[in-house]
Amino acid sequence: MKALTQTDLHLPGQTSVYHGKVRDVYGIGEDTLVMVATDRISAFDVVLPEGIPCKGQVLNQIAARFLDATADICPNWKRAVPDPNVTAGVRCTGFPVEMIVRGYLCGSAWRAYKAGERELCGVRLPEGLRENERFPQPIVTPTTKAELGLHDENISREEILRQGLATPEEYATMERYALALFARGTEIAAQRGLILVDTKYEFGKLADGTVCLMDEIHTPDSSRYFYSEGYAERFSAGEPQRQLSKEFVREWLMSEGFSGQKGQRVPEMTPAVVEGITARYVELYEQLTGETFVPASDTTEERIAQNVGQWLGSLS
Repeated sequence: MKALTQTDLHLPGQTSVYHGKVRDVYGIGEDTLVMVATDRISAFDVVLPEGIPCKGQVLNQIAARFLDATADICPNWKRAVPDPNVTAGVRCTGFPVEMIVRGYLCGSAWRAYKAGERELCGVRLPEGLRENERFPQPIVTPTTKAELGLHDENISREEILRQGLATPEEYATMERYALALFARGTEIAAQRGLILVDTKYEFGKLADGTVCLMDEIHTPDSSRYFYSEGYAERFSAGEPQRQLSKEFVREWLMSEGFSGQKGQRVPEMTPAVVEGITARYVELYEQLTGETFVPASDTTEERIAQNVGQWLGSLS
């Protein structure tokens, strides 16, 4: 299948367009956003040269499920899914931070801990922790939300407030929502034989000032999952965990000498590498939802434009 790596839609009432790392976001009128999940893939804040067929559909459908499954916890932006690759919703003014919730010590947090760091975004970590060890309770470790081509940076609650990136009340609301969403995601994952290891949430404000969940939620791009079966045995033996997330892409890149540093070149993404990444995304979808993934046929700009145009027409 051919990957959908870019869109250039011209939708009824369109007022803006923003091409992010992996999503193309179209503004419609004053209060509606149409978010297209493309098959682009990024790692270390770099958009990789090859798209991953079906990735956008997987992300969009998982995110839509979890937005519905958590709507009782906090308001979210979703209004409709007019196309397998598209979610449409209410325009929010985003906070320039991402709320990262971690239940286990792994990934970038482990790499920092292994290098000797014992404070992460203002959170003190005890001595003697091991890779993939569960924290006594989940911790919140925010990052800045970087522009395309720049790296997100860790930031503490105190620094967020000092810089005026959120008010104390807004930050407290985001943190409360993030922990509650993580708890719900953990419950759902456990029902499917998975462990929700860590994830990120993005929040914004509606026109009336209400804090609202934006973007995706609990997808393999924004989250890391371990398989529950065998976790304890692998942890005791110091072995890598079986996981479903984008971390395996980062690990492959690092094994090829690329970690997003200046002067490094992205390694060749052969058809076999691309197919393998698609298979992992589909595997997570099926494991997390319990349903067989059915790829949409002919994922094209034309199909997306037609479906979104019909949905917009139904609003008038």
